[in-house]
Amino acid sequence: MSNQIIDILALAIPILIAITFHEVSHGYVAWKHGDPTAKMMGRLTLNPLVHLDPIGTLMLFLVRFGWAKPVPVDPRYFKNPKKDMLWVALAGPACNMVLAFFFGLIIRGVGLQYSASFTGTFLKMVLLYGLYINLALAIFNLLPIPPLDGGRILRGLLPWRYEYIVDRLERYGPFVLMGLIFFGMFTGIDIFGAFITPFVRFFGRLFAGINL
Repeated sequence: MSNQIIDILALAIPILIAITFHEVSHGYVAWKHGDPTAKMMGRLTLNPLVHLDPIGTLMLFLVRFGWAKPVPVDPRYFKNPKKDMLWVALAGPACNMVLAFFFGLIIRGVGLQYSASFTGTFLKMVLLYGLYINLALAIFNLLPIPPLDGGRILRGLLPWRYEYIVDRLERYGPFVLMGLIFFGMFTGIDIFGAFITPFVRFFGRLFAGINL
């Protein structure tokens, strides 16, 4: 088996874990706040195929950050829509940070010394990717650009009279995201990476004691 295929397989496992728990966390918190939409649509499942977004998943493989298919949320069920949506939005990135913490603990426990066995090497690759992907996914999704979670968080933090700012961002947010991603791919100027990498490195050292 080629090194490239092994690398893809080692990357696929933590990607599926990260995006699945991310989206289930959104749906679960929405459900606990009174919105049954995600539950009724079968999105409170750990089956990763239900949560995959083709483009967002491809971006995770290509540039190591991306997104999943958003869990449907109906704020009309919430007692306090503005506050409850804030908690729903925070749930996904928070879950990824918790997963990164646990991957870091395992890395601290088993170490990253050279292993002569294929299984040992492969598992260490999965652990490293698990730490990195969850940190990158959490931080990327906290960017205050709709439709990322950060856009919902921004809406929840802004006073009502300023929500029109988020409404305007939602019209162009997806195009801005894709434009910046492809700009980085074709020019080598990684705008998102310049913002995300320092945080990933900080939490990588904090959680696992290593430099990512």
